[in-house]
Amino acid sequence: MSRLLLKNIELLDTPNGEKNCIAVENNHIVYVGNKLPESFIADEVIDGHGMLATAGMVNTHGHVSMTLLRSYADDMALMDWLENKIWPIEAKMNAKDIYWGAMLGIAEMLKSGTTSFADMYCFMDDVARAVAETGIRANLSRGLIGLGPDKDSKLEENTRLVKDWQGYDNGRIRITYGPHAPYTCPVDYLQQVVAAAEQNNAEIQMHLCETQGEVENCIKEHGLTPIALMNKLGMFEQGTIAAHCVYLSEADMDIMAEKHVRVAHNPQSNLKLASGIAPVARMLEKGICVGLGTDGASSNNNLDMLEECRATAMLHKTTTMNPLAIPAAKAWEMATENGAKVLGFEQLGKLIAGQKADIVLWNMHKPYWYPRHNKLSLLVYAASASDADTVLVDGKIVLQNGTMTLFDEEKIYAEASLRAQKLLLK
Repeated sequence: MSRLLLKNIELLDTPNGEKNCIAVENNHIVYVGNKLPESFIADEVIDGHGMLATAGMVNTHGHVSMTLLRSYADDMALMDWLENKIWPIEAKMNAKDIYWGAMLGIAEMLKSGTTSFADMYCFMDDVARAVAETGIRANLSRGLIGLGPDKDSKLEENTRLVKDWQGYDNGRIRITYGPHAPYTCPVDYLQQVVAAAEQNNAEIQMHLCETQGEVENCIKEHGLTPIALMNKLGMFEQGTIAAHCVYLSEADMDIMAEKHVRVAHNPQSNLKLASGIAPVARMLEKGICVGLGTDGASSNNNLDMLEECRATAMLHKTTTMNPLAIPAAKAWEMATENGAKVLGFEQLGKLIAGQKADIVLWNMHKPYWYPRHNKLSLLVYAASASDADTVLVDGKIVLQNGTMTLFDEEKIYAEASLRAQKLLLK
């Protein structure tokens, strides 16, 4: 039995300066407050003086190994970017590239307060290994494109991933099926994916309604929007994470609400690739669970979830012309509690007894943390990702004093740089 005490911390919902503590037993929070029960005897104590404790953030959509392609191709529209830059260089990637790209992305996320993420890519067994070694929490799927001669083998890879990694380490790893998008997965292939997911009791994550062209082409080919088509194919019966959802009709959102489709909103990626702005406020009004994601590091500048949280709160005030469209508290909820629900992780996203101990301590001794009229506002609108000082995942310390505890960061940086250089020479 392992007992950890975080003492002298501050919480979002307590008066400025009030000292609290969090007691962790094994992988769960057992107490939060300012009067620790005498019966709790800690094996290890962390003094969080000057630190704000929050739940860890959840990145609901990404392609983590695309960190190797950061700054490789910028300022392009989505399809031009994919077809002429990204897909050609991805075809050159091998398992080692994917592993070290994943390690780099995981290091970036842990060091910026993200404790869980979703990933859809290739060589996913190597991504799972990176997750296992670094201690982070993840929902992983093999990216499935149903157009080439290897489409069946990719689907078999995803099924092996389910069998080998589903529920690993007390549920720290979840596995889903990952059909890429309506324009890369014909209907007959999607039917195979849905059948495999049903047979193996797994959910699905997929890019849906990311661009106007995608929606228009789907209607032209099938007479249905992508959402209506996936509903017709029975995908939503399995449980589905829909990434992007920029172009949705009212009917689409009604289907999503009825079928409990969860959405991964990626504001900065959508802006950078000129894809548009998702109707997040309207989705929330309809009761759709929306979390936040970064997408790949090549379609966004970084994997900083605080920036996504800030962009969500600010962007949707402008698009709705309503300063209360998505207030700071709602944006933070989307980055934490909602994100956990999107990825299917239970007992996660809040700092209360009974929740799993995914916790971040933020160093508030920075100029932009003063004065502290409202700590939540400062976190969402002013804080920096580099303020993440200590991070716990599943009750284990994976970042302490800003440094990863389970892996050598310098080795990650060196290997990732080497892999990227070799890719350009192939």
